[in-house]
Amino acid sequence: MKQIEVQIMGQSYLLGCPDGGEAQLREAVERVDAAMCKIRDAGKVKARDRIAVLASLNLAFDLAAQQAAASAPPAPAAAPDTTETDPKAAQLIQRLDQALAGDGHLL
Repeated sequence: MKQIEVQIMGQSYLLGCPDGGEAQLREAVERVDAAMCKIRDAGKVKARDRIAVLASLNLAFDLAAQQAAASAPPAPAAAPDTTETDPKAAQLIQRLDQALAGDGHLL
């Protein structure tokens, strides 16, 4: 296992990295660093450990939302517009429009 040195919020860390995983680990470090710096720069939280916990929660929440969106069933396709090809459908829609505009009767 390879070790790489990274910086998170200005502090150096030596991390173990599986073979072939350096790019993915560096990308994860960038996300964590960005999340922690954003919280720190907002100025409301000063303690490094609290910043780390809040950043972790934000990242976990984002991941859960992405997973939920990915596993959600696809939206149903819109019904095809048959009014242009089906004169009976066009006639029915016209009657419905008249009923809604008038006294509520279709005929």
